[in-house]
This record gives sequence, C-alpha cells and structure tokens, in this order.
Amino acid sequence: MDLFQHNAEAELRHSAPLAERMRPTNFDDFIGQDHILGSESPLRSSIENHNLPSLILWGPPGTGKTTLANILASKINAHTDHLSAVSSGVSDIRQSIKQAQQRLGEISQRTIVFIDEIHRFSKSQQDVILPFVENGTIILIGATTENPSFEVISPLLSRCKVFTLNALQIKDISIILTNALNNKKRGLGLKNFTLSNEALEVISTNSNGDARWALNTLELICSYHNNSSEISLESALQVISDKPMKYDKNGDSHYDTISAYIKSIRGSDPDAAVYWLARMLESGEDLNFICRRLIILAAEDIGLADPNALSLAVACQQAANFVGLPESRIILSETSIYLATAPKSNSSYSAINLAQKEVKKSGPKPVPLHLRNPETKFLRDEGYGRDYKYPHNFKSGFVNESYLPKDISSNKFYFPNQIGFETELNKHIEKLRQQINEEDE
Repeated sequence: MDLFQHNAEAELRHSAPLAERMRPTNFDDFIGQDHILGSESPLRSSIENHNLPSLILWGPPGTGKTTLANILASKINAHTDHLSAVSSGVSDIRQSIKQAQQRLGEISQRTIVFIDEIHRFSKSQQDVILPFVENGTIILIGATTENPSFEVISPLLSRCKVFTLNALQIKDISIILTNALNNKKRGLGLKNFTLSNEALEVISTNSNGDARWALNTLELICSYHNNSSEISLESALQVISDKPMKYDKNGDSHYDTISAYIKSIRGSDPDAAVYWLARMLESGEDLNFICRRLIILAAEDIGLADPNALSLAVACQQAANFVGLPESRIILSETSIYLATAPKSNSSYSAINLAQKEVKKSGPKPVPLHLRNPETKFLRDEGYGRDYKYPHNFKSGFVNESYLPKDISSNKFYFPNQIGFETELNKHIEKLRQQINEEDE
C-alpha cells in the first residue's frame, strides 16, 4: 500500500458516517444478539474450532448482519469478498469464486463471500454459487431482511445454517449511543456532547431496534449543535418527528402486521384490531389490500354466524375506495370493530375444505340422472331429469331427495355451529332432517 492510498483510507475512515466509524471489529464490542453469540452458542463453538459453516443472517436493518460477517471472517483468518445483490452480476460471482480457488490453492486461505441482500439474487445467480458452497471452495454468508425460506433456493438454503438476528432492545441502542458519544477515536468523544436521559430514551425508542438509524440520527442532531453542548429532548424530537414508520409493503413487516390484524379480529379483540389497522394506515398500506383481507375474513371466520358481515366487508371496500384517505380510515375502523365483535364460525370454510378433499379423493363422480338437465328429447329419453322432484311443488318447499352421487349420498360436509345466526340455521336443518325421518317411517 502506497502513502497516497494509506492517506486516502485514513481520510475515508475519518469522514465516514458515525455508524460506519463505530462498527464493531470484535465480539467484545458487539452489542446484542446474545442468543446466537453467547459462549454456549453453536456459532461461537464453530468459531472457536475454526470450522465456520456457510450461513444466512436473517434480521431487520441495523441489527449487525454485515458487522457480524466481518468479525467472523477475522476470527478464522479468512479473506472476505463483499458482493451486493443489487450491483453484482454473474460475472462478479464467477470472478470472486475464481480468486477464492486461487487463494485456497496458493496460500491455503479460505474465502468468505458475503452477499448483502441475498434475497435479491435471482435463481440463476444462486445456482452459480451452489456447487462451490457444496465443495467448500467458499464459505457463503448471506444477509437478508426477508424470510430466507421464501427467497433463497432450497438446495442452497439446505447447505447453510440460518441465524435469526432480532431487532436490538432499547437498552442495547442506549449503550451503542452512549459509546458513540464517549469514543474519542472513532466517535464523538472529542466534541464533548452530552445527551439528556430523555433525548437518549426517545432516540433509542424510535430506532425500532435499528442501530444504524440511531447512530445516523445522533450524528444529525449533533450537526446542529456546537461542541460541548447538551442535546435536549426538544432537539431530538425536532429531528425524529418526521421519521417514517418501519414498514416494507413487500417484506416481512407487511405480512407480519396484516397477520396480527387478522388474528386480532378473529380473536374478537377490537382494540388490537384498530391498533394494527392504524399501523398499516400510518405506513401507507394499500386500501384494497386491507379490504380484500377483511372480505376473506368475513366469509372464513364469521360466515353464517353473522351473514351481514360479508355484506359489510364488501360495502367497506366500495366505500373506502369511493371516499379515499384520510376519511376512509373511519370506514375501515368501523368495519374492523364490527367484524372483531361479531360471532365467529368457520363452518363454511370447513365445509368447502371437506368437499374439496372428497373430490380429490374420489375423483369426478357422474351427476345422477335425475339432476341432469333434459335439454333435448334425446336426453329426456336417456333418462335425464327423470323422477326429479321440484321442491316448490311440495309443502314447505322441501322434498326428501338425494342430491349427491349415489356412493357418497350419506356424506356430510356442513356442520353448523351453535353460534349467532347459525343457531337458527341449525334449527331449520334439524327440522328438515326430522321431516325426512318421519317420511321414511
């Protein structure tokens, strides 16, 4: 390394964002993730035995995925190639693998290929990596914010150990911020800033467990202050007041939140329902996505216990789109509360599941002749529609007739619950069954 390059790198370290300057270089400085870095953890054991497997680090932004990869590489004295799924193509992957083969053969040094945002790699890109992970040419460390079981191809995933990194706790963020304020070599220690307890708490709380965001926010707040000044709660709030909520419409947060919303309604908790609704609305969730799930829920989880629920859900979709935001939030709230407090029955959902299971099991059975439509004289002569009994010609509009294929005529798919309006439906069904029994006698 020449003097110019050395000076350039030194200047880069000095001018780099605070989050980058404070990036830990060893386990002692690494805050959080004790569940995977504890002394008894499989990962620590692998490191101590210099036997690091290929692995996937899955967790929210700012939880230490890249930092951990760098530390792991240093612990086993491996070379690290950093690839980004956003900017790296197949040629970059092949070049990295070629250099890894040379390095292994010439100086017996292992190579860690770190792929940030591996969920953005296409199947063909992942296929290129697979055989070299299999034969041990490279150690793959992939970082992703998305569920790897959905985004990483099965053959590659099966050859990697998945470690889940959790959002950092508030106390962890507070420690990281305090360290940055006091560190004179890499942090803000030479500027003698102080941070009020209230300001420290509000930054830590609003970070959502993202250390990078917390450090970037601290740096921004400090840029508005003179050296040796105290940062108050008011100063902190001025910077973070417009912070967008952490919510990726295409990511895990999106699906986790809608799952919590639906489960809250299914569990008859209106307070939780409107809370998760508010979370989605504040994050800019698509109205039609919410309405679609409400319509499904009305049929699946409420069903015939309250038939009005489905009509209300459909009306909600129409009204919400007609009115638009922000007023449609009231319509969504009303619908959410109604569905949450409505009696619940999944009998219709269970009935169609049972019926489809029977169809798959026994195949397409022929329609009984008496149920077929005799559209022509030929079909009538063939027996189509013969002996069909028109229910409206009978007392009470009901007749004892078989409507299922003969060999499954005794099957039952619908089992009404004794809940809400379905109680009345069940009484009606039992009355009809009693009538059938009386006729049989």
